[in-house]
Formats: sequence, structure tokens, C-alpha cells
Amino acid sequence: MKIAISSHDGKYDTELNPRFGRCDFFVFIDTETRAWETKPNPAIGASGGAGPQAVQFLADNDVGATITGRYGPKAYTALETAGIRTFVAKEGTPEELLEKFLAEELEEVDSATGKEMHH
Repeated sequence: MKIAISSHDGKYDTELNPRFGRCDFFVFIDTETRAWETKPNPAIGASGGAGPQAVQFLADNDVGATITGRYGPKAYTALETAGIRTFVAKEGTPEELLEKFLAEELEEVDSATGKEMHH
């Protein structure tokens, strides 16, 4: 499975970005091979609907699960529709979060965890 972790700078050893739709980068990790790559979030500059746009980007990249700090209502609904599992974490690097994910130590959520953001 490929997971996506929200990131400030796209590096493997820096803390996650708690924002989902407007994070700077996503770190993609293959849970079987542990291969990883970083891609900039194309939704960061969206005037509205950044969450659903980010979800489409993840779906286009065959992501099966996401890890971030919080999901707004629109992002969560889009993730649920796309069949992408949603996990939350308060902190951790992509490397640490991968280990927690594999050990089933992360909280999987079944609803939005943050409110809709207006920018």
C-alpha cells in the first residue's frame, strides 16, 4: 500500500505538517518496499476546496491511506468517497509514522477532525 504523509518540506526526517489540504508537500511511502518520494501539494494555493483537490491528487497517485494532524469536513468526505483510509498523528517524522502505521499504533478516524478553513 502507498501512504501519504503531510509535510512542511518533503524531507523524510522532519515533523509532519498538521494541515492536510494546504500542506506544502506529501511524502509518499510504499509500505512494502519502504521506498519513498516527495511531491509538492498542488492544492496549496487553491482559492477554495484545497482539501478535495489534495484528495484528488492522492487518488491519482494510488494512495491507500493518509496521515496528517487534522481533516476538514470536505477533505474527509472526499477521502471517504475515494476509499482512502484516514489516520491522525500529533507529531512524528515520515519514518516514525511509517513504523507506527505498520505497528497499527495510529488512530484511524471515521469523521472530520478539524473545521472547514477559509483563506
